[in-house]
Amino acid sequence: MTGPGGAQLLAISDLHVGYEANRAIVEGLRPETDDDWLIVAGDVGEKFDDITWALSTLTRHFGTVIWLPGNHELWTPPGDPVTLRGEARYQHLVQAVRDLGVTTPEDPYPIWESDSGPVAVCPLFLLYDYTWRDGTPGATTKEQALAHSAELGVVCTDEMLLHPDPLPGRDDWCRARVAATERRLAALDPDLPTVLANHWPLQRDPTAILRYPSFALWCGTELSEDWHIRFRATEVVYGHLHIPRVTWLDGVRFTEVSLGYPREWGSRPAGPSGPRRILAGRGGSVR
Repeated sequence: MTGPGGAQLLAISDLHVGYEANRAIVEGLRPETDDDWLIVAGDVGEKFDDITWALSTLTRHFGTVIWLPGNHELWTPPGDPVTLRGEARYQHLVQAVRDLGVTTPEDPYPIWESDSGPVAVCPLFLLYDYTWRDGTPGATTKEQALAHSAELGVVCTDEMLLHPDPLPGRDDWCRARVAATERRLAALDPDLPTVLANHWPLQRDPTAILRYPSFALWCGTELSEDWHIRFRATEVVYGHLHIPRVTWLDGVRFTEVSLGYPREWGSRPAGPSGPRRILAGRGGSVR
């Protein structure tokens, strides 16, 4: 997971604790030092109680836990006593995990003291806007791309369970989140580097290896593709794709940190992936 030494900024995503095997993994996660931080980059689970159980479990072991939502947290699934939709569900989640002592995308960005100096750790919530249409040749509109993907039998469950209320569409919610987040990032000290963490990839290159290319429609937005440069990222953390790996672009490391479903990690010779080291350093604080 990490090497010996000082404090580590760690990250993991796609815990999917509705699966008992994944639940057991979450119960067993431990930091290497008391100063380790853990970024949880979305898709903890679907049901409200599962999400709060997992995050409360992690806060018992990690002194600082930073959470940002994935699409699964935003679902309103059948059988969940919490029937809130869209923005109301998100805000309810934010308050619930804040009560656990977890940092959210709505809080001040905490500062990690890395070996090279301070770095702002920025949990983001951006969604997607159907602009990544490379997997749908000839599609020039969202409607054409969605229709083509449906013909192929590739339709994300978000279309049924992720509601954008009170906005009319998920793409509208995405654009609103992008605009608000862009303002926050632009207001940071221009000399302060960042770690940008988002559930969905900020840049479309990682989607090139998807088994079903048209699924990229539900994976991000063109609006964030240069953010790693504009906002001085030293590292970009993401999940969603369930393809854990490291890539580089413009000298910036992009790390997909997902655990994934048991059927996925169970087929890997190395087994399930634990949290990845993002930065080493002396720990951090909130400014």
